[in-house]
Amino acid sequence: MKLDLSPAAPPAPLRPLTDRSAWHLRANAPVVAWLLATVVVAVGHRWISASPWLLVHLLLLGAVTNAICVWSQHFTDALLRRRITPASRRWQVARLVLLNGAVAATVAGMVTATWVVTLVGAVGVGVAVAAHGTALWLQSRRALAARFAICVGFYVAAAWLLPFGAGLGATLARGLDEGWRTRVVLAHAGFNLLGFVGLTVMGTLMTLWPTMLRTKMADDAPRAARTTLALMLVGLAGGVAAVLAASPPVAAVGLATYLAGIVVSVRPMVTAARRRPPATFATWSAACALAWLVGSLATLVGVLALSGTWETAAARVGIVTVPLVAGFAAQVLLGALTYLVPVVLGGGPAAVRSTTAVLERGAVLRVVLFDGALALFVLPAPSLVHVLASLTALGALVAFLPLLVGALRVHRRARRTPFVPPTAEDVAAAHALGQDLRARSVDARQGPPVEAVTGPRRKGLAVAALSVLLLVAAGGVALDPAALGTGTGASPTEAGASGVVVPTGRTTTVEVEARDMRFYPATIEVPAGDTLVLVVTNTDSTVHDLVLDTGATSGRLAPGATETFEVGVVGRTVDGWCSIVGHRQMGMVLTIEPVGGSVGGTSLADGGADPAGAGAGAGAGSDSEAEHDGMAGMDHGPVGSGDASGAPSAATDLDFMAAPGDDFVARPAELAPASAETVHRVRLAVSELVTEVAPGVTQTLWTFGGTAPGPTLRGKVGDRFEIALVNDGTIGHSIDFHAGALAPDRPMRTIAPGEELTYTFTATMSGVWMYHCSTMPMSAHIANGMFGAVVIDPPDLPAVDREYLLVQSEYYLGQQGGEVDMDRLATGDPDVVAFNGYANQYDAAPLPARVGERVRVWVLAAGPNRGTAFHVVGGQFDTVFSEGAYRLRPGNAEAGGSQVLGLAVAQGGFVELAFPEAGRYPFVTHAMIDAERGAHGFFAVTG
Repeated sequence: MKLDLSPAAPPAPLRPLTDRSAWHLRANAPVVAWLLATVVVAVGHRWISASPWLLVHLLLLGAVTNAICVWSQHFTDALLRRRITPASRRWQVARLVLLNGAVAATVAGMVTATWVVTLVGAVGVGVAVAAHGTALWLQSRRALAARFAICVGFYVAAAWLLPFGAGLGATLARGLDEGWRTRVVLAHAGFNLLGFVGLTVMGTLMTLWPTMLRTKMADDAPRAARTTLALMLVGLAGGVAAVLAASPPVAAVGLATYLAGIVVSVRPMVTAARRRPPATFATWSAACALAWLVGSLATLVGVLALSGTWETAAARVGIVTVPLVAGFAAQVLLGALTYLVPVVLGGGPAAVRSTTAVLERGAVLRVVLFDGALALFVLPAPSLVHVLASLTALGALVAFLPLLVGALRVHRRARRTPFVPPTAEDVAAAHALGQDLRARSVDARQGPPVEAVTGPRRKGLAVAALSVLLLVAAGGVALDPAALGTGTGASPTEAGASGVVVPTGRTTTVEVEARDMRFYPATIEVPAGDTLVLVVTNTDSTVHDLVLDTGATSGRLAPGATETFEVGVVGRTVDGWCSIVGHRQMGMVLTIEPVGGSVGGTSLADGGADPAGAGAGAGAGSDSEAEHDGMAGMDHGPVGSGDASGAPSAATDLDFMAAPGDDFVARPAELAPASAETVHRVRLAVSELVTEVAPGVTQTLWTFGGTAPGPTLRGKVGDRFEIALVNDGTIGHSIDFHAGALAPDRPMRTIAPGEELTYTFTATMSGVWMYHCSTMPMSAHIANGMFGAVVIDPPDLPAVDREYLLVQSEYYLGQQGGEVDMDRLATGDPDVVAFNGYANQYDAAPLPARVGERVRVWVLAAGPNRGTAFHVVGGQFDTVFSEGAYRLRPGNAEAGGSQVLGLAVAQGGFVELAFPEAGRYPFVTHAMIDAERGAHGFFAVTG
């Protein structure tokens, strides 16, 4: 090309954005808006109702569906060389307006649990997308034959599948029993994610992938596309049919067929990548998204093939949700937008190149951070590692939004800057630096020549990203050291396991299985002097570990995990136990015994004494009868200690006459009326919090929703409750709702740290019902804070002036800031008895009432060991409702009243009364020793 070195012409006036550019800015605005909404929910998910559903659907139903409807029309116009008319644009706008209004209605209906609104939204989404697919089909019928018209077939099929998925989604919102729910969820995901999103993505990448790589398309690409479309549709139809009418292995066959279709289309894409490897954020993101899709589908095929029943499959299929939604759908969306936005904005080579450069900033760093963090999230790891990994992945994704804003600003600035041809001096200087100014002459229709990051800089960014990922993993472990076996509460001794035995030089390896609160074998005999290696496998459904009195430990083991560790040379009896709270007391202990050989000339086989003796360390010896009084290997520690560490119990700091601090805020006892909702969706996150339970006394409680008792749920007979239980703790937990009748096997199962389950029940009977953790030992989990109340109103429950809820429970105090003292718990003699989780809190913050007002008090005895005899000093009950029935109502023939609501553990009811005059009325449990331990409060009645 000959370079024009004549003087520069006067700058041309700034041209406005082309119609195409302005159109795409407006059309893609909802995509950005839904992405922002997804980010808001991701950041605040702990405080947002139905956040798991929102995260998936704001991204897929909001952002991805809008992007598909906009860009599939754009690619159809390009592939069919179609002329765009104002009328067709108006129809497209109408469809997009209907789509976004329907998505908003669907979201509103789900958040408010208003099924009619959800149904209207689902119908609107189905109509809008089906109309979009029909429009594309009509356009393809009228156009001349095109080489890649098959890609439009992908778009049409995808759009016509979505209404089926929307219909199933509305069915799910209405409510299904647990047996059908899993199957309908899978069918719903099949139509929407694999059908609508998957088909659209594969149809687009056929032509977009080589374009992004700036290489030619494989000659067999159109044929591969036709094969891919056929296999994906056949596989999807077979898979969905099997999900609804057959068994998981049959569904696996359909899904494998769908996966085979993807593999067919991947082959020409790999060929193109070999010619020109990916070197930009757009291409790397698309490649990684495809990898997550293929890996997730292969995993799902394996899960279904190995699951004999849908109940079994339901517990496993959740492992692919995050990879498919985030790894595949979100990543391919941002990768495609990174390439397409600069191209459609146009404005000439300089503007396109500048816009692309902004969107490509930190490409290597962002891709490695996102995909590496997602891998950390998916792999087994401590829950805090999962939390930090999810935040890292979210940050890498969110970086696209400010870059997009910056790209739009740069694009506008570039369009305003007139082109100035280079002078002769510029050319001479460029040649001196070895540059070629001709490289700036680019056909804008082919897109910008993105400057590839140089090798050293690319490696540097990759190393930086990997360093961040290492910090995430290390930080998660540092914040939760017990997850890897440090800080487990073991009491290591100075001496090891050898005593003074003569080492033999041999190694004995023993496999130990942890299940059903036992170790198998519980006694291990080892030739004296041998080095012992233990291979510990947790085949239980909850977290376990093995801690030895030498200090050696397996670390926390998730269900299914195996850990190998060396005990050392064995020359004395070694005790072991599981350090998870309560497991040792339930008999999860182990003993290692040396046999044969000699120690200091004394044969162990002849009954020689253990030379380490009791002095080898606390709990190290086995000769003391005191140490084996009860369960073998248990060291209860000094009398009055809160745990085996010997630290004093927090009970020594109890002062029931002390007032709480100035910053004390009593837990609200007021009970809000039941809402009009018939479907209640609640997210309960398990967390471990250091909480004050009495003035100056703290304990590390295991909580539902961050409080003990957990959040109160209220509804009416016939209401449906959908509870998302998320285990953010460090050990296994579960939940049991007495308010619902259903087989406990699956919904009440223990889930490991980082896992989540959905517990669904319908309230068919009224009452105040307990919910609690049912993981063994159940007494420890309840006593450590894992309980709450569900209030189901009796039909035609009369309105009253005030309603309160009091949940009575007990604390068996460990050390300050510690967990429940299992030895104290075993006596059934609590240190503290409290209403709503804090001793005497309503002495400091009395519950208000007025003279003559009708007051209803709901009471639940949560235990775990003691019931209640609820009484209001100076008051009389004219209404008593206990365990589902009225025992007393006003106007009874006997003119009778009640003084006490007596409830056994886990029972509940309510009483009603009116206060005759102003004053302070104490309320207590009339088991007076418990009232004096903190089950006490006041009603402050004013005139």
